[in-house]
Amino acid sequence: MQTERLTVLLSPARKAAVTKRAAAKGISVGEYARRRFEEDEEMTPEQEAEMAVLVDQVNEAIPKMIASLDEMRAKMQETHRHVDRMLREMGAR
Repeated sequence: MQTERLTVLLSPARKAAVTKRAAAKGISVGEYARRRFEEDEEMTPEQEAEMAVLVDQVNEAIPKMIASLDEMRAKMQETHRHVDRMLREMGAR
């Protein structure tokens, strides 16, 4: 038996969207929320496999992202030195 209450604050737009989804399923907002909470707690084997693939992709992408950021930082430093040198030659610095 469900005897505990949980209050959740939402924006008016979010509440309307949740209410619309619940109505489309023919259930109350409370039942919709309970089902979503239960779904969130239990991943299917397919969801776990998909999550593992995504984690692998992210782990593979991170070194490339870091290298790209390092390259951008180096180019920005080089550009800063070039602009600073030009301004000094012009007497602006």
